[in-house]
Order: sequence, then structure tokens, then C-alpha cells
Amino acid sequence: MDSLMDLTGKIALVTGAGQGVGRATALLFAQAGASVVVNDFHIDRAKAVADEIEAFGGVAMARQADITNLASVEAMTSEAIARFGRIDILVNNAGNAGPSDPNISPKPFWETSPEEWEPFIATNFNGVMNCCKAVLPSMTQHRGGRIITVISDAGRVGEPHLAAYSGAKAGAAGFMRAIAKAVGRFEITANCVALSTIRTPGVASMIDEDALGKILKSYVIRRLGEPSDAAGLILFLASGAAAWITGQTYPVNGGYAFSS
Repeated sequence: MDSLMDLTGKIALVTGAGQGVGRATALLFAQAGASVVVNDFHIDRAKAVADEIEAFGGVAMARQADITNLASVEAMTSEAIARFGRIDILVNNAGNAGPSDPNISPKPFWETSPEEWEPFIATNFNGVMNCCKAVLPSMTQHRGGRIITVISDAGRVGEPHLAAYSGAKAGAAGFMRAIAKAVGRFEITANCVALSTIRTPGVASMIDEDALGKILKSYVIRRLGEPSDAAGLILFLASGAAAWITGQTYPVNGGYAFSS
């Protein structure tokens, strides 16, 4: 692998890595030489991905944690640092509405309740803050690191039936910009990757052929994204090739919405 994209010796924590984009990122990081802490709310998923990594000779550690719970995240982070000594890369990938991920309400926002908003805010915004709080002491102590937060194009352009989700993702992007300014002096970067529809297990189960045809009319590249499409940019932002890039949001969206 090109030396700029080589992660040999790096320690990465990827949240929500039991499937989809998180799994693809964890596998790609391991192939690039990183040791990977594979997090998922469902430990069986995390262990399955860690087993995949170890099967090709990589180093992985599967850990369950609920990212909406700071104590849970700090316990996982402490275990990872106890084993590996530090955390160099954090990928905030866990998202949507958490492990339960209820169906999106078709109701207008003003007809929804705080109980319907809270899972989106807890996972997509509070979860990002919890993970950053847990890993930044290690990164600042070792004077270096990469934080990549996976958001959504809903957070960039807004979606009418995803108001709470859009707001939480936009909040995560704003938080990343603030963190980028706060920790740049420690050689730590903080960036976002904004995704449109990716063919994850959850998405695949919800979209039939008729719905897919309608969705793809909004995309310049007329296919759904694959987890590998996102993982490639995440690897770049985690690598030495992106050492002077921080506070940015990069869309991976097949042309769904352009970025100026």
C-alpha cells in the first residue's frame, strides 16, 4: 500500500463497526496496518468483524459499548488504551437512531414529540461528543490523532421528514469544526464524511425495486453507495495524506447534492 495511506502502528477505534460502513472501514484500516478496536452495541457483530480481521492476520479487539452512555464509552476506551497504549484514530460511525432504530415518522416535525427526537440526538450528536471526550486525552497526551465523524447529507441540505436527524447530524459537523480549532495545536485533525443512501443491511431491507428507481433519479451516479465508497475516504482522512486537512465536511453521495 502507498506509504501515505499506510496505518501501520496506528490504533483505531471505529464505532458501529459491526456492519455497513463501520465494518468496511474497520476491515480497510486493518488491511492498511492499523490495530482496530471494533465497537458495536451488539457484541456478536463486533466479534464477527474482529474475527474477519484476525483471519487475514490483522489485529483487532471487539468491544461492546453504548455510545449514548459516557461511562460505557469511557470503559471501552480505557480497555483499549490498557491493551494498545493509546488511540490514534477515532471514527464516529455509529448513527441513525441507535440499536433500536425505529421507523422514520412520516409526520411533519411539529406533530412529533421529544420522545421521537431523542434517539436521533442521543446517537448522532451526544454519542459523538461522548466518544471525543473519551479519546481526546490520549490524543493530546501523545500529540497526534485523527477524528472522522460520519454524518449525512441530511445534515448538509436538510430533509423534511428527518428534521431531528438532520439537526443532530448538522450539530455533529459544527462540533467537529469546533474540535478542529481546539486541538489543531496538538496535530489532531477533525473532519466529517457526509453520506447519502448507502447499501447497508438496514437500507437494503427497506428499499424495494420501485422505491430504488425513484431514489436513484436524485443521483448523478445512478446507483446506491456501497460501504466501500465511504471507507475509502475515511481511510484517506485517517492517513498521513490528510495531515493538513481539518474542520472540513466531505460528501460521498453520488452527486445527490453538490458542495460549494
